[in-house]
Amino acid sequence: MNVHAPLTSIRSDFPGLVTAEGQPWHYLDTAATAQKPQAVIDATIRAMGADYATVHRGVYARSADMTLAFEAARMRVAKFLNAERVDEIVFVRGATEGINLVAQSWGGVNLEPGDRILLSQLEHHSNIVPWQLIAERTGAAIDVVPLTEDGRIDLDAMAAMIRPEHKLVALAHVSNVLGSVLDVKRAARIAHDAGALLLIDGCQAAPRMRIDVQALGCDFYLFSGHKLYGPTGIGVLWARHAILADMPPYHGGGAMIDKVTFERTTYAPPPARFEAGTPAIVETIGLAAAIDYVDAIGLDRIAAHEDVLVARTRDALRGINSVRLLGPEDAAGIVSFAMDGVHPHDIGTILDESGVAIRAGHHCAQPLMTHLGVEATARASFGLYSDESDVEALLKGLDRVRAIFG
Repeated sequence: MNVHAPLTSIRSDFPGLVTAEGQPWHYLDTAATAQKPQAVIDATIRAMGADYATVHRGVYARSADMTLAFEAARMRVAKFLNAERVDEIVFVRGATEGINLVAQSWGGVNLEPGDRILLSQLEHHSNIVPWQLIAERTGAAIDVVPLTEDGRIDLDAMAAMIRPEHKLVALAHVSNVLGSVLDVKRAARIAHDAGALLLIDGCQAAPRMRIDVQALGCDFYLFSGHKLYGPTGIGVLWARHAILADMPPYHGGGAMIDKVTFERTTYAPPPARFEAGTPAIVETIGLAAAIDYVDAIGLDRIAAHEDVLVARTRDALRGINSVRLLGPEDAAGIVSFAMDGVHPHDIGTILDESGVAIRAGHHCAQPLMTHLGVEATARASFGLYSDESDVEALLKGLDRVRAIFG
């Protein structure tokens, strides 16, 4: 990989961008899951093969080596997020599990009847349903922050509606549908002034912008490895150490204990307290490799590259009378749209026949679809490997859609 070359030269690092017939595949569904660079594939193969052993348990040399590599991955994530302490990093299966962990563990002991949780209208189901579950269990209630006209979380409205009863605010850093970016620092000030904690879903932000959890001022931050060019089955929950230390375990089992008797069990300190059972060893090593890969290129460089492609796509789609563009002009890596008289699933199917992969549906954001007045949208989402050929293929495919549907 030549990190100083234009990002268009990086496509060769991603074997998944070529079809079985050896043709280029125009993959525009990175917001759902990113393709993997060869460096990550190689790291996971080594971890599953010649380097493989359990962690934290074996006294033999390979187990000790793998334990060092596993914990080095935790340190790598802590550096990536600029966490104050490495023991603020909890490995989970993905952001979905991380949000459920916070909801059930922190929420289970801190929420009670009369308390309120504040979400926004654009949240992914993974940042809605866990809060509904804990609200039903504790008697808490949920309020929803509206959006601005261009699809951003309305922080003025949030400041006006938040009250001392709100114990937690949970918001997306970047919308997975609209690409709108949240001013996390301001959201944190609003939440903290009301006495609430702030949780940030960073799944769409971590692959394309620098995350400094100390500077952002939030209390929980989560992302998934597979959207950051790493493996599935691994994600990260960051939380302030003082908060983690007061949270009870989420799952029970091996590795998260201090001492077990049939009368009573005491628990290990964080993060081990929240990592019951054999962890995702191979996936964690792959995540560290993905972070190394992304950092070597540079997140600022990735964001600038994607911004050009988003602007190019939006400009072209704006010239099609039958297309309705959604979200702000400065959307981060995502272009969502609807086409008059054509269901997004039909758009996706016809584009697939042209070698273009987009997402069509409600994107796990049904309340947002209701707000937008549509059942579903078509979404093209870019990654560091995307280039002008992907945009051209998308536009050519949409010409075919228009020709078919008149």
